[in-house]
Parts: sequence; C-alpha cells; structure tokens
Amino acid sequence: MTDRGYSAQERQTVSLLCQAQSNPPSQYVWFYNNSQVYTGSQFTIPWIMRLNTGTYACLAQNTYLNTRTRKTISLTVFYPPDGSPSCSVLPAMNYSSLNLTCSWPGGLPSPSLRWTTNLLSLAQGGAWPANNVSVLQSGSQTSNNSLFTCLGIHPALNTSTQCTARAWSPYSEPVCSAYATGKNQYLLLSCSWEGGSPRSIVWWEGPKGEGRGQGVETSNILVLRSNSTQNGQAYTCYAKHPLDTHTRTCSLRLEAPVLLTQRSVVSVFEGSDVQLTCILQANYPPVNQIVWFNNRRQEVIQEVQEALATTRKYVLRRAAAWTNLTVLETDGTTDNGQYWCSASNAVGGTEIPVTLLVKRYPMPPNVTLVRLVYSSQQRREVELEWQMEGEGEGGEGGGLTGFILERRLEEAPGRRRGEEEKEKDREEAGADPADQEEQRQEKRSSFSPWKQVAVLEARERVHTLGNMTPTDTYQIRITAVNHRTLGHPSPPETPADPPFSAYPAVIGAAIGGMLITTIATVLLFMYIFRNCNNNPRLHDMLFGMQHSWSRENINLPDDEVMGGVDGEGGATEHCPSPSPGHVHVLS
Repeated sequence: MTDRGYSAQERQTVSLLCQAQSNPPSQYVWFYNNSQVYTGSQFTIPWIMRLNTGTYACLAQNTYLNTRTRKTISLTVFYPPDGSPSCSVLPAMNYSSLNLTCSWPGGLPSPSLRWTTNLLSLAQGGAWPANNVSVLQSGSQTSNNSLFTCLGIHPALNTSTQCTARAWSPYSEPVCSAYATGKNQYLLLSCSWEGGSPRSIVWWEGPKGEGRGQGVETSNILVLRSNSTQNGQAYTCYAKHPLDTHTRTCSLRLEAPVLLTQRSVVSVFEGSDVQLTCILQANYPPVNQIVWFNNRRQEVIQEVQEALATTRKYVLRRAAAWTNLTVLETDGTTDNGQYWCSASNAVGGTEIPVTLLVKRYPMPPNVTLVRLVYSSQQRREVELEWQMEGEGEGGEGGGLTGFILERRLEEAPGRRRGEEEKEKDREEAGADPADQEEQRQEKRSSFSPWKQVAVLEARERVHTLGNMTPTDTYQIRITAVNHRTLGHPSPPETPADPPFSAYPAVIGAAIGGMLITTIATVLLFMYIFRNCNNNPRLHDMLFGMQHSWSRENINLPDDEVMGGVDGEGGATEHCPSPSPGHVHVLS
C-alpha cells in the first residue's frame, strides 16, 4: 500500500478481495479501467505485468433488495529499467572540468543513481531518484586515468547495478599536416590529437585570425584558397583537454618548394649516358611531382619515354623526395645546354638549371697509307698497310679506338652530269656557302662520294680489301677514330698494280728445258747402246772404234772355225765393248 494506492512488483501474483455485508450474500463484479474483467469476490492475477497498472473497481449488489455498492482502488506495478546504467565523461566549463553523466532510462519508479570514485561519493546527499544524473568534476583535481563508477538501485531489483567511465588524456602531441587539392586550387591544413576521454578540442589560428574560435573535437581541417602571398606564413594549431592544464600546439610554415642538385654543371664525353639529379627539400604543402625539361624546354614525360623504349632519349627515375633524369647516348650537337628541374605547390613554385657539357674525345693520331697495291693482276683484292704519324693528344678518354676505311669509285660521265644538275638545283635553292664550296670541289672531281667499307680495330695495321671490280678505278683512304671523334683522313690514293717480274718465268722455263733435254739425251743414249748393230756408225761415233779387234791376227784354227760358223749363221752379231787400250796377242 502506497500513498498512491496499492503496488506490486512485476511478475508477482496479485489477489484482489472484495466483501460486503448483506443477506442474502451479495454478488461481486470486478472492473479494470471501467471494463468488466471478472465476476466473483476474489480476483487473482497470477503473473502481473506493467500493463496491468491502473484502476480496479469492485461492484457488490443484492438483487433481492435491489441495492449495490462500489469500491475503487489504484494498483501500480513496479518494474526496473532495462539493462544497466550507461556512463559517459564529457568536457565542461570550456574544457576545464569533467561532466560525469549517468543515465538509466525507464523503470517504475525511477531508479536511484549515485556517482562514486574510489568508493567515495562525489556529491552530498547520496543517491538521486532519477533516470539521469550529472556531476561536475574539476579537471585540475582529477588525476589521469581516473575511474568513476555509477551505482543504480531500483526497488524491483534485489541487487544494485553499475557502470564505469574512465578519464584519460591523449598520450602523444598534436599532429599537423598540409596538402592541396588536385590542381592546387585549395590548401587544406589538418590538425589532430587522437585519443583521450573525453575527446580533446583542436582549432587553428592563422596570421589573419583564420580558424579562430572554430574548435572541433579530435581533428580540425582549415581550408584556404591557394595564394602565393601565403609563402612563409605560419599557422598554429591549438589543442586542449580537461585533464591537461596546458594548451598543446603544433605549427606549420607554408613554403614554396626548394630544389637542390648534386652538380649544377655536369660534363661527359659524347656517346656516354649521364644522370642529372634533382632533390626536393621537406616543405609544406608537399609537391605533387617534380618535372624535368630538356635543353629545348620540352617536358620529359615518363609515359612517352616508356612507350618509345627502343628509340627513347631520356629515362626518369622517381622517388618521394627526388627525381633523376638520365640522358642516353649523349651527342655534342643536340644534348648540350641547360636542363631544368621544376616543382610547385599551393603557395609557389621554383626551378633550378643543370648545365650539361658534352665533350668530344681528343683528336686521334693522324694515319698515312704506306702500301696500297692490288694483290694480283686480277685486281680483285687490295692490300693495305698504314702507320700512325703521331700518338694523339691523349688525355681522358684515350687517343685511338679504331679505323674507318673508305673508298670511292670513278663515275661514268653521263652519271656525273646527272649529279651535277642535282647539285646545281641545290645551290640555287640557297645552300650554305660552305656546303656550296664542298659541292663545287666534288663537282670538279670525277669520283663518287666516299663510302665506308670497313671498321677496323685499333691494333690493326694491315688489311685486305675485297669485292673490287677489276675494270673500275678506285680511291681509298683511312681515318683514325677515337670513340666518336674522327681524325684527319689520309690522302686518297689509287691502288697500284702489282709489279711485273719475268725472272720467275724465265728461270722456270730454263729449268724445265734442261730437265726435258737431259731426259731426251739419256733416252737416246740408251736406244743407241741397245741397237748398236742397226746403227754401227752412230754407235762408233758416240762410243769410239775398237781397234784391238781389227789389228789382232787370228792364226788359231779355232778362231777361223768360230768365225765361219758365225758368218754362216748371221743370226747374231755382238758389239764389242769399248776398251780403253789395245790388246796385242803374241804367237
């Protein structure tokens, strides 16, 4: 029973009893909010809910006497709020104090809430019956990382419930940064101080009061329109937290980019690759990209160079704070001059020149042809031999890397007249005077332009040139080369025919004749010797007479008999062998 009537807790069993003295006994009817809900003296609600709160009336009536009476009571069903209390720590008093807020909505009646820290109550008077309770706590009197507890009590609950909140300041310092939009139209200054409970407040202040009084929790971005007058201006970000008695700051000084290079003048020998460096110093806001311009003030674009991989002239290598330009195969006539490195940001731009000097290699030694003859009468190949007249200028890069061999052909008159007409047309078209003089020199010559036929190594001094047409007349010259620097060509010379010599032919013919005569003589002697009976006179003339046989007196009978026998037969006649003396037979 309360001052407002009867009460019950949710989910309890509630019995309402109605009695009236009458005879005969009265009949009872129960009404809930003027609606009949039950007939009988005792109305029992086994599982009462908060929806059952309201007005209950009991009507007792005697039908015989036609009398009635009515009694009304108020029944309130108590129920606790859902869940548990929620706690939060908020800044107060311009971020100098803490506002501890505890909320536990719902319930009947309202719960009782109380803030405590370290088991001590934060306010006088104990607990307040309310759904929301706030307490101010001085930030300077609160230590960092303090824990606060909110206790919640409700009559429908047997035990209390609670929530906690912790107050702590950010650990690090505020962080400032600057960046620009895509085309440097706007400059964005960002300041943040992450962490802490409650959240800190940050705001910007510029030299002209930009951003003052526009505090935002945790992070703040100041938007400025890009202007070169902002170069050198300082912008300060302020950050404050209730637990910190000091206001923290971080500053940015806006600066146009500053570029540096390792060498402002770079020299290299032609034909080599050279790298030009460009370094960006740290500044705010940062630069989107470093741009290189060649010696003709044309921008070097990375994508174009990558597409022309086989014929590209430049290579760009980029990093966050530098960009290097590599010039490939430098040429003294096209690559000399100033190259420019450029960078810009939202408050300005700058550029620095880098001078490239492409040096020629020293002049190689002069060379002279000492021998130029055809190797044979067929005039198919030419043998060359040359020698160096000097050792060159020396110095860096060396003095000799090879030789270039050239030749030119004497042309037919008709072809020469056609070329003379073309040269005349070029002269009339307004050629350079030096070119006209060179053309007139060629006009007076009956040879075609020089044509390179061989590239020789520096150690060579002898060479054989082939593919010559025997009926053509050539002029040949040789030039020393030091990398890309050409020396003075040797005086042009026409190959000489090989010298004619009859001594080898005469000697060969004489030896051959002697051999043939000797062989014929030996064969003749052998023939006469073997056929002496057929040619006795020739035999006797060559081998001499055998007088020993003619002067010998044959007195022996046997000899006569033998002579007769031989004479009669006539079949064989033996040629006496020559004898160096005469033999006399004594009888």
